[in-house]
Amino acid sequence: MDVANRVNAEIVTKAETATIGELLSYMKQKEAKVAWFKCSATIDDVMSGLAWYYIACGGCKTKATKGPTTLMCKKYLTKLSFYDNNDHASFVLLSDAGFDLTGKKASALVESYFEANESVGDDHVVPVPQALIDTIGQTRTFIIKISQHNLDGKTQALTVTKVLSPEIPAPEGIIEENVDEVPVEERGESADETVKRSSDVIESGETKRAKCG
Repeated sequence: MDVANRVNAEIVTKAETATIGELLSYMKQKEAKVAWFKCSATIDDVMSGLAWYYIACGGCKTKATKGPTTLMCKKYLTKLSFYDNNDHASFVLLSDAGFDLTGKKASALVESYFEANESVGDDHVVPVPQALIDTIGQTRTFIIKISQHNLDGKTQALTVTKVLSPEIPAPEGIIEENVDEVPVEERGESADETVKRSSDVIESGETKRAKCG
C-alpha cells in the first residue's frame, strides 16, 4: 500500500514504517501533510564542509562562546548520508537525536576539541568528531519528520527527531524532540552565516524553541 494512504492527513497517532523511497515519494504528494515515520537505514557518510552543530540557538540568537568549563548553545545539527536496500537520502540529525546516536552530547565534544586545541579562536568551526565518524556503517531505526520545508520543496534532507535503540520500539504517540529545524541547504559555510540563517528560518510554532544553557 502506498505510504500516503497509510497516513491520516489530519493527525498522526504513531510513526508509520516507511522506506527511504516511500518517504521521498510521500514528500511529492499534493495531499501530503507534516508527518512522522519510522525508517531503518544504514549510515553511509557524515557530510563534511558544514558545521555539525548549532553555532547559535534560535531562541536567543546568541553566538556560542567558549568559557572556562562550558560552551553555550552547542547542539547537534548534522547532515548524514543514508541508504537502505534501494535508495539513498540525506538525513539531518538534530539535538537529542545526535546524543541518541553517539551517546555523547555535542557540547562535550566541542568543549573537548577546544581543550585539546587551545590555540584556535573561539569562532573556529570544530571538525566532525570521531564519535560521529564511528557511526558510519551502522544500521539504525530513526523517527523521521517530513517537515513543511520538505513539502514546500525547500530541502530534500529528512529530519531525524529520534534514533531508536535496538530494544526500544517506536513510540505510539508523536514525540517531537526539543529542536530547531533549519534546512541544511540554507546554512552558510561560515560560522557567522550559520548563526544568521539558523535564526532566520526556524519554524515558529512547528517545533519547540531550543533554549540556551
